[in-house]
Amino acid sequence: MTDTTNELVMTRVFDAPRELVWRAFTDPDQFAAWFGPVGWSVPRETVDFDVRVGGHQRFTMVNDDDPTKTSPADGTFAEIVENELLVGYEEVKGVPGLEDGTRMTLRLEFHDEPGGKTRLELRQGPFPADWRSGAEQGWGSSFTKLDALLAR
Repeated sequence: MTDTTNELVMTRVFDAPRELVWRAFTDPDQFAAWFGPVGWSVPRETVDFDVRVGGHQRFTMVNDDDPTKTSPADGTFAEIVENELLVGYEEVKGVPGLEDGTRMTLRLEFHDEPGGKTRLELRQGPFPADWRSGAEQGWGSSFTKLDALLAR
């Protein structure tokens, strides 16, 4: 059996106010403009958000070089405090290394930092130990794209 006790924990400071960083995660147009690691994109027409407790976050990442490679997501919002906290989960099916029905949780905390910046604290998991590095690289790459969006 695969060890799924691992959790990714990351902190990133963005040079933008908390409300703008929050909007980048909750507004479908903005989300589609930055989400996904370099080499992947999220077509706007695949994004469907209902940002409320019990609501959903659905989208599909598409590989830029081979559009037949896709990664759909269908999450449910469990906790929301506007401009402060987003918690959601997805029950995975058909993912190698994870038992069907495993609940993968994503927790995002948004904190004010001096100078109008925002500190984002991210926790995601559980997932197989060998996924952690890839997840961390994927988020880091996505956050580089988010930095560019927030600078506009």
